[in-house]
Amino acid sequence: MTEVTEDKNKAIVLEAFDTLFNKRDYEKAEEYWSADYIQHSAHIEPGREGLFSLIRSLPTEFRHEVDLVMAEGDMVLVRGRFTGHGLPAPWIAADFVRMEDGVLKEHWDIIENEVSREVSVSGLPMYGDSFPEDR
Repeated sequence: MTEVTEDKNKAIVLEAFDTLFNKRDYEKAEEYWSADYIQHSAHIEPGREGLFSLIRSLPTEFRHEVDLVMAEGDMVLVRGRFTGHGLPAPWIAADFVRMEDGVLKEHWDIIENEVSREVSVSGLPMYGDSFPEDR
């Protein structure tokens, strides 16, 4: 039963992220984010409206790509890449979402600027199989 719930939570979070970040369908996104959504990100105003306002303020080129999604119990982890936000480098992010009653209830993230081959001390890309300058 837990595996079914975890799979369902992953699917909901992926659809929610695509709906808000890529499709910019705010009305539909309200169905995925709790009205009492708790936002722990230091760069985002509180609550669901804080998140929605941030996305509204970003360029239309803003996009989110998913590299990995994992779930355990009511927690979902999405490792992704944000581009088109108007900053010099894309963001590589680990988003942690706590689900409650089938909606996104609480969120934390870790964000890092994506680096080029020249800057990568490991010699490996931070996201996928290629460096940003090769895309």
